[in-house]
Amino acid sequence: MAPIASEPRQVRMVLDLPKRKALYTLVVAITDCMRSQLILKNPNQQNQANNPSRQSTPGDPSSSRIDDLDQDGPPLPPRPSPGGTGGGSSDKIAPLRHATLSHFDTWRSSLLQSLKDLLTPADDTKEIDARRQRTERQLAQLKLESPAPPGENLIDFGDLLGPVATAEDGKIKALKQRQQQVAALQSRYHAIPTPRLLLTTVSQEDREEVVVCLLLLLLSGGKYMAESRTFLVYLCSALELPLAVLNEQEAEVATFLVESSKSPEAQQQMSAAKEAEERKKANQTSRLWKVGLASVAGAAIIGVTGGLAAPAVAGVLGGLMGSVGLGGVASFLGVFWMNGALVGTLFGALGAQMTGEIVDQYAKEVEDFAFLPLSAGSGANQERLRLTIGINGWLTESLSSLTAPWSALDAKSSNLFALRYEVAAMLNLGNALRAMVTSAAWTYVKVELLKRTVLATLWSALWPISLLSMASALDNPFSLAKNRSEKAGKILADALINRVQGERPVTLIGYSLGARVIYSCLRTLAERRAFGLVDEVILIGAPVPSDRDAWEMMRSVVSGKLWNVCSGNDYLLGFIYRTSSIQLGVAGLQEIKDIEGVENLDLTGTVKGHMRYPDILGKILEKCGVEIKEGFGGEIEAEQDLTREEEIVLADMEAQGKIPAPAMKQGNH
Repeated sequence: MAPIASEPRQVRMVLDLPKRKALYTLVVAITDCMRSQLILKNPNQQNQANNPSRQSTPGDPSSSRIDDLDQDGPPLPPRPSPGGTGGGSSDKIAPLRHATLSHFDTWRSSLLQSLKDLLTPADDTKEIDARRQRTERQLAQLKLESPAPPGENLIDFGDLLGPVATAEDGKIKALKQRQQQVAALQSRYHAIPTPRLLLTTVSQEDREEVVVCLLLLLLSGGKYMAESRTFLVYLCSALELPLAVLNEQEAEVATFLVESSKSPEAQQQMSAAKEAEERKKANQTSRLWKVGLASVAGAAIIGVTGGLAAPAVAGVLGGLMGSVGLGGVASFLGVFWMNGALVGTLFGALGAQMTGEIVDQYAKEVEDFAFLPLSAGSGANQERLRLTIGINGWLTESLSSLTAPWSALDAKSSNLFALRYEVAAMLNLGNALRAMVTSAAWTYVKVELLKRTVLATLWSALWPISLLSMASALDNPFSLAKNRSEKAGKILADALINRVQGERPVTLIGYSLGARVIYSCLRTLAERRAFGLVDEVILIGAPVPSDRDAWEMMRSVVSGKLWNVCSGNDYLLGFIYRTSSIQLGVAGLQEIKDIEGVENLDLTGTVKGHMRYPDILGKILEKCGVEIKEGFGGEIEAEQDLTREEEIVLADMEAQGKIPAPAMKQGNH
């Protein structure tokens, strides 16, 4: 199945000028919302950017309305002063906020300018005729899909009602499921107020095509930035489309680009590069050279540039598309699939960089550093426009425990990898954790800890002496693994900055020390001002600080949502983190509040054991909006204070007189 749109200009066939005005207004509103979240406002201070009563200025994006888009072009909001609209963050965050907003404003200006060039020209006769023919085809198709009953029998029409009723039930069920998916998306990415003209007069199919046209428009820059992905998610939410629509079309575009770039036809077209190079050497005029390139539908761009960086190639692409106005596949997707090198840049040499020799250099600083592909053998190991990396918090038994927790992830819309690093240290930690939680001493201590909250115990340092006496067996492996995780995070950041993933957004997911790796990675990205790389982040049971500066820092380099999955009853996390900077809090034990873009999933009522996270990873990710395989989702069952095995251990200890009799009863409250 091919993408439902092959070039950005198809949006002009879908929407007439008034609807295009409404679309531009919506895009301005979405990008304005995205920017406001990056200001990192302190809730204790008044901020003009969050005040609905503020007065709009002529250049303010929020002042752009439907009527502002005329045939002379839509207004482009001036570039705001990055440091002038924030407020409330600490002095340490202010320079980072300035850099974050500057990067975002550059991306937004580029998008709005491209959109202006696309939407502004008045409809010509061909476009009007094409839109009319399109509407006629849609009406004809609708009649075919919903035919009138072949006849009526006023006496007995039971045979007719049966099939019709079944079909209607199926449609109603599908509609309800779609509505639930839209509601779930809007709960995470709230719907920006959408001009009714787009929702009431544009069909679902047309809205889907609009999304794909804008996806292609964003790809025309030669890269798929994290901000672009987040913007499209907000667009789906505003247009009341399930996220699955975007995921499926991203996969279709990626499949088409990769497969077509390897086709014999594409290889034949690449030979046109030589001719174009000869024309350039002959010093022909710029106009004739451009026409010469256009005549081969962009097939010569890579040959002429000799491997220009993606932004430079994108400039050539944009010039050709805008000035020549080619139609169909030749104008956009054709430019990509006729240039294997450009496709390789987008996908990171078709995924080879993630597992090839380019990663070997990182293993010199951290042992066993490698990206392990999780999609192989799944039937869905095609290249995708997005990439997801899962990072374990510990390992047990063998390397199979490295990939097993991530088996819930669905490879249909994202390339999946697990990060392997410091296997020996992670195995030692896993064995130490398991020895601790399966010991009789921990079982008894657990009963004592149930009498008070983890944070209260952490702050008061009132850990039972029997537990502290066996702490060294766990502290040493945890301290070593924590230090190695910090280093692995820095190397991961360096790998992303060097585009081992290609020009694609990355989602990072980690539990326990895997979350510490991500924390270190994001901190390094922030220090190096590396924006536009990370789409979403999910930190589960994270042994990282919960203070505002730390999370504002991470949020600055995450374009989409930053998730904190926590449990106030995670006693093991509280214990192993007790020697760290507890004055900064522990994110895995508490919610992170009042930072836009940071979402909390509080599992205090259901999760009481740190070691449980890998077993329920699929259910956690489903609640965070991640696509997972069928059978891995569902509700997270509440964990009992004591398992049956622990009750037996306590009973034995009581019978031997090692513990007082009331202990077991108190533990079962």
